[in-house]
Amino acid sequence: MIHKTAIIDPNVKISKNVKIGPYTVIGPHVEIGEETEIQSHVNITGNTKIGKNNKIYPFASIGNDPQDLKFQGEETKLEIGDNNKIREYVTINPGTQGGGGLTKVGNNCLFMVSAHIAHDCFVGDNVILANNVPLGGHAHIDDNAIIGGNSAVQQFTRVGKSAMIGGMCGVVRDIIPYGIAHGNRSVLQGLNLIGLRRKNIANKEIITLSDAYKEIFKNENLTENLGKLSNEFRNNQLVSEVIEFIEMDKKRPICTPFSK
Repeated sequence: MIHKTAIIDPNVKISKNVKIGPYTVIGPHVEIGEETEIQSHVNITGNTKIGKNNKIYPFASIGNDPQDLKFQGEETKLEIGDNNKIREYVTINPGTQGGGGLTKVGNNCLFMVSAHIAHDCFVGDNVILANNVPLGGHAHIDDNAIIGGNSAVQQFTRVGKSAMIGGMCGVVRDIIPYGIAHGNRSVLQGLNLIGLRRKNIANKEIITLSDAYKEIFKNENLTENLGKLSNEFRNNQLVSEVIEFIEMDKKRPICTPFSK
C-alpha cells in the first residue's frame, strides 16, 4: 500500500507488498525490496538499493549526500540488506569517489534513534547501533557488534565481530573481535564472554581464547607477544580471527588495556 500523499518518482523500482506511508519522498534511482515498510515522512534518495523486509521509521534520511567537503556530486551508491530496523531520525549516506564509492549495510541490523552511518562505511550483519551513535566515514563494523548509546566511532576505525562498546565512549582505536571496550576514550576491558556464550561457543574454546588474550595483551608490545604465541593458540579459530584482525593493514592503532 502506498499512501496518496507520498511523492515517489516514476522511475523507482518497488517490489511486491511494499508499504509506503504519508509524506514520504523517494527519488528516481531507488530500489526497494519485497515486504519492506517505509513509514511516514521518510526521505530516500541517491543510488540506493534497499533489500527485503526492512522497516524504516519516520524522519529517517537514507541516501542523501555524504557529509564530506570533497564530495562534488559524483555518482556513488548505498546498499542496505534485508530485515533491518531503521528507527527515527537515522541517517545513512552513500559512498564517495575517494572512498570506493559504496556504503554497505548487511542484514538483521538495528539502528536506534538518531544513529548515523557515514560515507563509505561497511556494516555487517546483526549489528546494533544504540541511540545517537555516529559512525565516521570509512568505519568498518563487523557482524554481531554492539555499540552503546551516545558512543562515537572515529573515521577509518574498525570494530571486530561480536565486539561490544559501552555507552558514551569515543572509539578512536580498532576494537578486536570479541572484545569489550568502554571509557571516555576506548580502552579494552576484556572479552565479550556473555556474547560468546549466547552464540553457544564451547567453554573449551572460550577458555582458550581467554588464555590467548592474556598472552597477546600481557604488555604493550603486541608484535612480540603475537610472535610468541604457541601453535595451540594459533590453531584455535577464535584466536586466529583476533590475530588476523590485529595483523591486518589498518589506519588506526589497536585498542588495548593500556590505551590512553
